[in-house]
Amino acid sequence: MASKADFTAEEWKLIMASPMLAGLAVTLAEPSGLWGLLQESMASGRALLEAGKDPAGLSLVKDMVADIATSEGRAAAREGFKDDLTGKTPAELKVQAITKLTQVGNLLDAKAGADAAPFKAWLKHVSESVAEASTEGGFLGFGGVKVTDAEKASIAEVAKALNIA
Repeated sequence: MASKADFTAEEWKLIMASPMLAGLAVTLAEPSGLWGLLQESMASGRALLEAGKDPAGLSLVKDMVADIATSEGRAAAREGFKDDLTGKTPAELKVQAITKLTQVGNLLDAKAGADAAPFKAWLKHVSESVAEASTEGGFLGFGGVKVTDAEKASIAEVAKALNIA
């Protein structure tokens, strides 16, 4: 089983940032206002917590949850993507998030062994959870679309970046 110990400190920062990157790629596909942004932001965190509580869950996710429970871990997770994403337009941010997810996919393939595929599938699930977190369009919560075509395309981009498409 792969664990935090299998990665360098820099690699682990990237792994720690990966759920946020997977969610960010979808959020940037179809901005949905303040309420939608909050719902989508909480969805990636909720997916992380749920996976961390799963007794049959991956040790990589459990290590990530344990690290995020500390202030140092949260800081490392933010650092894993903050520097490369600061000062960019939403379109540039999305491209950068996908680029980073490609690096995560390659890193997992190289170092996580049998845990690479389920971890990457979980990251795709995070992006799907974010897409389903709020309804796009409509008026005052009525009507609209649960997952837009742009969000579906971003989920496909996340899967391709992780080499699971």
